[in-house]
Amino acid sequence: MRMRSLMSVVLSIALLVTTMPVHAEIAGTGQILAQETRNTQLIRVQDFMARENVRSQMEALGVDSAQAIERVAAMTNSELQQLAENIQDAPAGAGVLTTVLIVLLILLLLGLA
Repeated sequence: MRMRSLMSVVLSIALLVTTMPVHAEIAGTGQILAQETRNTQLIRVQDFMARENVRSQMEALGVDSAQAIERVAAMTNSELQQLAENIQDAPAGAGVLTTVLIVLLILLLLGLA
C-alpha cells in the first residue's frame, strides 16, 4: 500500500512537470543571418590578428594581442563589418606597410591609438 502511495506521488509530480508551459521563441531569418554574418566576420578578423606578422606588429606598437582580440569581439556589427571588409580587400601577400596600416585601423577602432 505504501509503495502505491509513493508511486502515485511520483507520477503526479511527473505529470505536473511535463505539462508546465514552455516558452520558446522563433528566430527570424534576419536574426539568424545577421548572427551568422557576424560570426564569419569575427572569425576573419581573429584569423588575421592571429598571423605572426600582425601579432609582432601589434606587440611592437605596445598592444596586447589577447586584449585586442577581446575588444574586437565586443565591437558593434558595423565596426566589425568595416574591419572585416578592410582585411578582405587587402591584397594577398600584402606587404608590411599594408599590415601596419590595417593594424593601425584596428587600434583606432579599439580606441587604443
